[in-house]
Amino acid sequence: MIVLHAVFPVDPAQRDEALAHIETLVEESNTEDGMIEYRAAVDVQDENTIRFFEQYEDAEAFEAHSETDHYQTFEEELPDLLAGEPEVMQFEVSEARELEL
Repeated sequence: MIVLHAVFPVDPAQRDEALAHIETLVEESNTEDGMIEYRAAVDVQDENTIRFFEQYEDAEAFEAHSETDHYQTFEEELPDLLAGEPEVMQFEVSEARELEL
């Protein structure tokens, strides 16, 4: 499994537009083959920071995601929406399990 955690600093003046693009990206990404889960959330400490959590079955699913129309559209709009450089971490996970709290 491939897991990504990405942090995007959004330009406050472009926040509404960014959230609209992100909503479409999340909705369409979750329909992809090989996608386990694709989520985005506003950081509770900074409303202009968006955190992405992405889970793919394998590297092929991750690669296919980057070639979709919805991803390409988002990537083209991204420079106008950001207030800084995104941070992206990729993890290769061999096992995952739910913990009881």
